[in-house]
Amino acid sequence: MSNAKGFLAHHAKTLLTKGSALALAEHVSILIPGQAPRQAFKPTVRAARLRKRHVALAFSFALLVCLPIALSAWYLWARAADQYASVFAFSIRSEEASSGIELLGGIADISGSGANDSDIIYDYLRSQQLVEQLQADLDLRALWSRPKSDPLFTFDLRGTIEDLHAHWNRMVDISLDTTRGIIEVRTRAFDPQAAQTIGTEILNYSDNLINEINNIAHEDAVRYALDDLQRTKARLQTARGALTEFRILNEIVDPSVDVSAQTTLLGTLEAQLTETLIEIDLLSVNTRRSDTRLSQAEKRRQVLQSRIDQERSKRVFGTGALGKQSMAQLFGDYERLVVDVEFAEQSYQAARAGFENSISEARRNTRYLAAHVLPSKAEKSLFPKRSLILSFIALAAFLTWALCALVGFSFLDRR
Repeated sequence: MSNAKGFLAHHAKTLLTKGSALALAEHVSILIPGQAPRQAFKPTVRAARLRKRHVALAFSFALLVCLPIALSAWYLWARAADQYASVFAFSIRSEEASSGIELLGGIADISGSGANDSDIIYDYLRSQQLVEQLQADLDLRALWSRPKSDPLFTFDLRGTIEDLHAHWNRMVDISLDTTRGIIEVRTRAFDPQAAQTIGTEILNYSDNLINEINNIAHEDAVRYALDDLQRTKARLQTARGALTEFRILNEIVDPSVDVSAQTTLLGTLEAQLTETLIEIDLLSVNTRRSDTRLSQAEKRRQVLQSRIDQERSKRVFGTGALGKQSMAQLFGDYERLVVDVEFAEQSYQAARAGFENSISEARRNTRYLAAHVLPSKAEKSLFPKRSLILSFIALAAFLTWALCALVGFSFLDRR
């Protein structure tokens, strides 16, 4: 009996290690002597039945998925009004033009920035200012409030200008290709003619804005050129006035001419004085002192010497170090004034040429709007994209239902 119990314990430990309780019961019933074998243990399996959680899951699927899809499909195909689109595209072109400011013969060139102009137009097309202008001209509220059977995609007439601007962003699609500077606009309305009219007005207002920017740039260029012209003209007048004052103060027109004339006169007088001195020396040797020719020659020498002294005593060409210094200072002041006048004249001529160039540039457009695709008129309704909208609604409804179901089952399992 003790051997049998030891054998049973060994087999029980082995079978428990393997995790089979049913096999253990069979071995017990077989190995115990004097006991009849019993029937093996079979666990009971409940029959599958519909539970409350399954009903709730099906009801939530119908409520959160099927019902929104059905309602959305009914509204999209039964109530939503057809929308027609008009597409146009344009770009801003700039011509290279000289700036109109020339300094000492050098002309600087500038060119318009088409990319910056495109950015300006892009912001303008998305602004509330344009919406207000088109509302005043076309009455966008009335165009986008029809038909009355579609309250979801139409505009509420009771809305403010901010609401109209928000609706504008939904009905007008604007794209900007920054690499090429091309702007493409798609306008939508519930009538093909209305969509085309909105696109045409947008194009006209964009063209007016470019012309206004162009005019402002030209006005600035002309104003700057005129200021430069007036400034150089005043500088020239000041330089010429200083030169005139110098001439009046010194009573000379051109010091170089006066000095040249005085030098020639002094040379002539000195030559005559030299001849007179020679004549006096000859008469002193060959005649008596009482000779009238000697006295006349001496008087002539005195007159020539007096005239030479008078010419040398003048301020422009004095004698001695002081006279030479005054003459050098006079020439230096005169040359400085002449250089100032020449520089002012060149600046004035350059500014005048720049001003005339600015005037000629202002008479033509250096920026212009080039519309390579004019607003089209639709023949078929492409909006709203019913299938795409319904697909997104179905996906969102399914994901919402799946998330709610997972959260609900997780809560029930934790209980």
